[in-house]
Amino acid sequence: MIGIFKTNIGTHQERKLIIRAICDNFDVGNCHVDIEDCDKVLRIMDMKVDEQLIINFVKQQGFHCEVLE
Repeated sequence: MIGIFKTNIGTHQERKLIIRAICDNFDVGNCHVDIEDCDKVLRIMDMKVDEQLIINFVKQQGFHCEVLE
């Protein structure tokens, strides 16, 4: 499954930190945050966990996160 989320991750350092945290804590494939996009899209490939777990985790890290419709 591919997870696509709207976030407020805005810097290269924030992007690096959240990707590392997600990869260290969840069974996922490649992660990417497009900080140039207006929705700061977080895309997670080969996601084997529920979207809500990712949303809650990203929020615990101090960022906004919701499924991108």
